[in-house]
Amino acid sequence: MLRMVPGDEPVWLAQLRRGSVEHCVLALLSKEERYGFELARTLSDDSRLVASEGTIYPLLARLRRNGLVETTWRESAQGPPRRYYRLTEAGGVALAAFVGHWRAFRDAVDRILEEAQPS
Repeated sequence: MLRMVPGDEPVWLAQLRRGSVEHCVLALLSKEERYGFELARTLSDDSRLVASEGTIYPLLARLRRNGLVETTWRESAQGPPRRYYRLTEAGGVALAAFVGHWRAFRDAVDRILEEAQPS
């Protein structure tokens, strides 16, 4: 049973975000290297996929442990050194697989929703 509290997002939306944000990070890293705060800001500001920085760092650590991203430390002119993340070959393969599955899933859901619309 789903429970909703006024002002809270539906449980299904949180689950959908949780299942897709990892691949959104991989997609962002496929374009260029980024540091954690930059990823968190992009995912929260533009798409509201991540609620806080505290969400992104455990995810990045898991991606690193799984060999999907690599990191390097770089000095920053604006404070302490930053850890930059970049996609590995395995991360690119995982992203490509997700894109194929996502498109098929999205298309199936769209077809059903369109068919269910009242005429």
